[in-house]
Amino acid sequence: MDFPTLFVTACLLAGGGLYWFLCILGSAEQKGKHAVQFSFGSLGKEKVQEGYKQYWSFFRCPKEIINTADKVPAFVDTFYNLVTDIYEWGWGQSFHFSPSIPGKPHRDATRMHEEMAVDLLGVKTGSRILDAGCGVGGPMRTISAHSGANVVGITINEYQVKRAQAHNKKARLDSLCEVVCGNFLEMPFADNSFDGVYSIEATCHAPKLEEVYKEIYRVLKPGSFYVSYEWVTTELYNSNNPEHVEIIQGIERGDALPGLRSYKDIGGIARKVGFEVVKEKDLAKPPAKPWWTRLKMGKIAYWRNHILVTVLAWLGIAPKGAVDVHDMLFVTADYLSKGGDTRIFTPMHMVLCRKPE
Repeated sequence: MDFPTLFVTACLLAGGGLYWFLCILGSAEQKGKHAVQFSFGSLGKEKVQEGYKQYWSFFRCPKEIINTADKVPAFVDTFYNLVTDIYEWGWGQSFHFSPSIPGKPHRDATRMHEEMAVDLLGVKTGSRILDAGCGVGGPMRTISAHSGANVVGITINEYQVKRAQAHNKKARLDSLCEVVCGNFLEMPFADNSFDGVYSIEATCHAPKLEEVYKEIYRVLKPGSFYVSYEWVTTELYNSNNPEHVEIIQGIERGDALPGLRSYKDIGGIARKVGFEVVKEKDLAKPPAKPWWTRLKMGKIAYWRNHILVTVLAWLGIAPKGAVDVHDMLFVTADYLSKGGDTRIFTPMHMVLCRKPE
C-alpha cells in the first residue's frame, strides 16, 4: 500500500473512531441524548462554569440560610440545569435508584420499581394523578403506560419540562402525560383535584418536608392515596461517627439537598399534615438486592465518560465547567456507594399515606 493510500485510510479510521467516541459512546439507556448535545439547561454554554460556582456558593452559606424556602428552589434549579443532560446521557430518563434484580437489566428493575408506586395508589384507567418532582418524565411514562392514568408532572426546572415534553411526544404518550413548570411547595393546582399522587426520590429537595406534604395533601382528593420514596438516613447512621457524617454531607453536596432527614421523621411529618400512614418500609432492606451495585458496576463507565467530557471540553464542544460538573457527580457516586455499603443511607424509604374522607 502506497503512502497516500495509507494516509487516507489512517485519516478515515481516525475520523470514524473520533465520531464513534464523541457521538455514539456513552449513551447508556437513553439513545436520544449524546454528549455532543449537552446544553446544560437554560444556563447556556457560556454560563456553565458560572452556574457551577453559583451552585457551590450555596454551601458556603450558613445552614440556616440554605434551609429557607426562598433560597432552596433556585439552588435546586441551578443543580438540575447543570446535571440533567449528564444524567440523561449516562443514566437514562428515570433519575432514581431501584433494587437490583438478579438476571434483569437495570431498565427492568427501574420499570418494576415505578410500576409498584402506581399500583400502591390503586388508581383506575382515566384517573388523574400527580408526579411531584417529575424530572424528564421517565417514571411518568412508565406509570401512564402501565396504569392508563393521566399523569401530570411538576418540576421546577424549565429545561426538564421541555425534555419531558419531547420524550412524551416521542413515546406517543403526550395525550396521557402533561408537564408543568412550578415549585411543588406552591403548586398551581386546585384543591382536591388528583385521584392519587406519587413522588420518587424528589421531596428530599424540599427545605421542609412538612411544606411539600401539606401541598400534596391539599391537591389530593379525600380517600385517595399518596406514596413517596424518600432519601433518608437509617437507624444505623451515627451522627457522632466522622465517617458517617462525611458520607452524608457528601451526598447532600453532590445532590442539591438542603439536609437529609432521618427515617424516624417521615411518618410523623405525614401525620402532622393530616395523612393516615397506611404503610412505611425501607424498600432497600433485604431480601431486596442492593441498589448501589449499579454505581459500583459503572465505575469504568464513569471514567470512560469523564475522558469523553474532558475531550469535548478540550475541543470546545462542551462548555467550560462541564468537566467540573461531571467530576462532582463522580465523587457523589462514591459517597452514595459508601452510604449503601454501610447502610446508613437509603433512597427508598417508602411511605404510603391516605387522605381521610
